[in-house]
Amino acid sequence: MIQIEKKNSDSPVTPEQVTQYVNFLFEHLEQYGDAKEDIAKALDYALGRNNKPGGLLAIAKEGEQIVGITVVLHTLMEGFIPEHILVYIATDQTQRGKGIGGKLIDSVKTALSGSIALHVDFNNPAQNLYERKGFEKKYIEMRLNNK
Repeated sequence: MIQIEKKNSDSPVTPEQVTQYVNFLFEHLEQYGDAKEDIAKALDYALGRNNKPGGLLAIAKEGEQIVGITVVLHTLMEGFIPEHILVYIATDQTQRGKGIGGKLIDSVKTALSGSIALHVDFNNPAQNLYERKGFEKKYIEMRLNNK
C-alpha cells in the first residue's frame, strides 16, 4: 500500500534523506531532470533552508521504499504568478502506471491552497496525467539564459 509522507520547513530532514531524495529524482526524472546540484537547491528551497520561502515535498513510499517524489516551491505571490510551482515529480520506472503520480498530485492539491503551476516538455507523456488532475495548458514558456 502506498503511503504519502509530506515534508516542509517544519519537518526534520537529515542530510542523508536529502541525498536519498536527490538521487531518486536524478535517476527517475530521466531526460526531464536536472543536475543533482540543481535538484538539491530545489529541495533546500522547499525545506525553507537559507531563508528561502519553503514549499512541500511529497514522498510516496511502499513500506520503506521510495516509489515517487514531488517537489513544490512557494512563490509568495498570487494572481499574476501562481502561489506554487511544482518543479519535480517522478515515480520509480518499475512502478509507473500504478497511479503513484496521481496520488502525489492529489496530496499536493490537498495540502496547498492557491494556484499551482508546472512546466512540462512538449513531448512528455505525463501531460495526460496533469490534464486529468485539472492542470490546463495556459502559456508557452519562453526563456532567455542571459549569462
